[in-house]
Amino acid sequence: MGRTAARGNDCKGRPGARTRGLLGLLALACVLWPAAVQAQARIKDIAEFEGVRDNHLVGYGLVVGLDGTGDDLDSAVFTRESLIGMLQRLGASARSEDLDTNNVAAVMVTANLPPFARQGNRIDITVSALGDAQSLLGGTLLVTPLLGADGEVYAVGQGPVAVAGFSAGGAAEEVRKGVATAGRIPNGAIIERELDFDIARLKSVKVSLRNPDFTTARRLTQAVNASIKAPVARQLDSATVVVEVPPQYPGGTVALLTEIEQIRVATDQTARVLIDEQSGVIVMGENVRISTVAIAQGNLTIRISETPQVSQPNPFSPSGTTETVDRTNIQVTEDGERRMAVLPAGISLQELVNGLNALGVGPRDMITILQAVKAAGALQAEIEVM
Repeated sequence: MGRTAARGNDCKGRPGARTRGLLGLLALACVLWPAAVQAQARIKDIAEFEGVRDNHLVGYGLVVGLDGTGDDLDSAVFTRESLIGMLQRLGASARSEDLDTNNVAAVMVTANLPPFARQGNRIDITVSALGDAQSLLGGTLLVTPLLGADGEVYAVGQGPVAVAGFSAGGAAEEVRKGVATAGRIPNGAIIERELDFDIARLKSVKVSLRNPDFTTARRLTQAVNASIKAPVARQLDSATVVVEVPPQYPGGTVALLTEIEQIRVATDQTARVLIDEQSGVIVMGENVRISTVAIAQGNLTIRISETPQVSQPNPFSPSGTTETVDRTNIQVTEDGERRMAVLPAGISLQELVNGLNALGVGPRDMITILQAVKAAGALQAEIEVM
């Protein structure tokens, strides 16, 4: 009996040491459970740092070496003039009315200049046909300058085009897979000009949330200040937090941003329902709530089918003719198994979906129901139609 009492209660009826330890762990788990359940994300995954961004590049060039699938020089005038100009720069006179080839295609070349890209680095480029070329398979892009928004040349692209799609066919049938008039050139462009941006000289950096939210911005500010152990972060609005770089911080701005981007923040979001009516896709956030509402959904189906019949006269009839007689069949079906369901106030997303599924509601009918519930003022969320 003594050993048993020592494991549970002592001789005075108080909880034993092991029982007190279990109760303490249970209490700690109850305290930490909400924080563990709440989703957290790194700052680098939910925000952008000032100046750390891509820049779009674009260029116009020629793809040669096509197997008769290029532009028609009679209809694609820009391809013809570009080809003549290129040959003249190379010392060949080609301005003639007899110039006719289907092995050349005019293309637009696009690329993204990554942040802090250095001169001599390589980037991927995308090549897309501009004229009436049928395929870029087997083609090679000639030297093409890539321009930025300021009109300056930042990279030069060239190389064989890798095309994933293809097309083949004859007079009666054609087979296509993917898009044969667009392709990529991995590491196809060499950076020739660098962007003049020195992040190490910044005394303050703006952190911009990808999904603006006042609560998330506030939590980000508090998390940065707690990690740095100094009031260096200040919230400007729902999307921007300004971080001041301490004067004596080891490593300066770059080291500070390296530490900040690993900090985890509990994100918040607005209750929102996204609807794509074309594909019937519905996406609802976990904070979607509805007030008490009754929902009924019924289907009325009208099916009309035409079955023409041929009426022929009797054999050897001197006056009869063969006629086509229309036969129309109309069927009206009303599903009487539908029932009205009452959804109480404050139900969760899972309960809402379960309630609508219990009515046998499909995705497209669910879109109409959600819009009707919103119009009735019972849906506490924002509906966004894509």
